[in-house]
Amino acid sequence: MKKIDAYIFKKYLGTFFFAISMLILVVIIFDVSENIDSFLKHNAPWQKVVVDYYIMSIPYYINLFIHLFAFIAVVFFTSKMAARTEIVAILSSGISFWRFLYPYMLAAISIGIMSLYFGNFLIPKTNEIRRQFKDEYMEKLSQSAGRNVHVQIGKDEFVYVESYNIVRQHGYKFSWEKYEDNELKFKVMSDMLYHDTVAINSWNIDPYAIRNINGREETLTKGRNLDTLLNLYPTDLYKMKEDFEEMNYFELRDHILSMKEKGSEGVKAYEVEMHTRMSAPAAVLILTLIGAALSSRKIRGGIGMHLGIGITIAFAYILFMQVSKSFAISGSLSPFLAAWIPNFIFCMLGIYLLIKAPK
Repeated sequence: MKKIDAYIFKKYLGTFFFAISMLILVVIIFDVSENIDSFLKHNAPWQKVVVDYYIMSIPYYINLFIHLFAFIAVVFFTSKMAARTEIVAILSSGISFWRFLYPYMLAAISIGIMSLYFGNFLIPKTNEIRRQFKDEYMEKLSQSAGRNVHVQIGKDEFVYVESYNIVRQHGYKFSWEKYEDNELKFKVMSDMLYHDTVAINSWNIDPYAIRNINGREETLTKGRNLDTLLNLYPTDLYKMKEDFEEMNYFELRDHILSMKEKGSEGVKAYEVEMHTRMSAPAAVLILTLIGAALSSRKIRGGIGMHLGIGITIAFAYILFMQVSKSFAISGSLSPFLAAWIPNFIFCMLGIYLLIKAPK
């Protein structure tokens, strides 16, 4: 990396981290003013407020605005370079425009890797603590699925629970049925179903009655305290608001496969989340190219004009993303396309601006 590369690289990252730090500070101030009544009402300890909620929220806020502020950072410091005729001097010295973009892409790749790690691994860990605090002191994230819950846990396998107690993790009036060629072959019935904390899909059934059916032959076995593993999770028996926030990439992928196998509703929202986590880092690279190409020309109006155009483009990207997500969740659009269409569209815009950029 040459001196000019190091200069641009430091300018990019310095502007980005300063801008997003100021944003996070402002967001936290507004959030405190909005939620302070809830903290006082529920007697939330201030140590938990600071550590469990706000400090654990920082990675979430960084990743939420990462591509937007990477773009604004590029537009801001590149416009200043263009206004001071630095870019003209760089290009006049024999450096091509494509070579000029090299430090931009290095910085964008660094931020993109950070976004990839944050979104898929770090944030799910911090969200476990943040959401636990939120559920205890702000709003209940878990909600009962109501009575008479039916869940398909595999091909031709079904579970029925009359009701489920979220706090105690007990189910009442439980049955588990297996079919073969539309004929009942196996059925377990019990008054109580207990979730065993040894494994997330480990359950205890007490008392139990097991029917095995083979044609006209039928056997009935009764007993107490049957430990078993089922393709059934506590969250299948109640609703957890946006529980995918606590899942890393691999957990989310496995959960989607499990939901498809069970025929569960709402799988589209999980698929959109998974693809969005992968498309967001790519957006940093695309918006960096757009910002560099847009701001490298010295124009009348200077930094203000560049920032105005840049913010318009950034909010257009966010609008495209939200609209495509809505279409995907409603089933009108593939989750993969919903996550990547804004990138495809703005990639075309980036190529056009690069062609028109000063050489």
